[in-house]
Amino acid sequence: MFEAQDSHFEKRVRDSFARQEAMKTINASLEKVAAGEVTITMPYQRNLTQQHGFIHAGIVATILDSACGYAAFSLMPANAAVLTVEYKINLLAAAIGKKLSAYGHVIRSGRTITVCNGEVFAYDDKQDKKIVATMQSTIMAVFDREGVES
Repeated sequence: MFEAQDSHFEKRVRDSFARQEAMKTINASLEKVAAGEVTITMPYQRNLTQQHGFIHAGIVATILDSACGYAAFSLMPANAAVLTVEYKINLLAAAIGKKLSAYGHVIRSGRTITVCNGEVFAYDDKQDKKIVATMQSTIMAVFDREGVES
């Protein structure tokens, strides 16, 4: 369990998420925000698939990167902005189902660098889930950088 440095972390995370045009483009929504944990969901959309009808790996990575980034952001000071430094994704199964759910959670939160893990699950019509991808990411707190706001 982690404790947020900013008592208004949930509003800050939700406000930042609302400014992400990429999340709007793919119809992703922020479902859960807790200290060190974030869940983002996205409905299956044919226009986001690759040639076999699976959600494209780039889209899977996009929602998982945001889930991990916002999990890290939830623990940062109020004056911090957030940027991904790197991530590694393992694609484990075809991303097909009624919806995808990306869960990001903090493993270690530091002053500047935070390490997160994440998983994406695909849900079918019966709400049965299968794991689609895992990610390990390194997220950076950014302070006082022009063009990068919290």
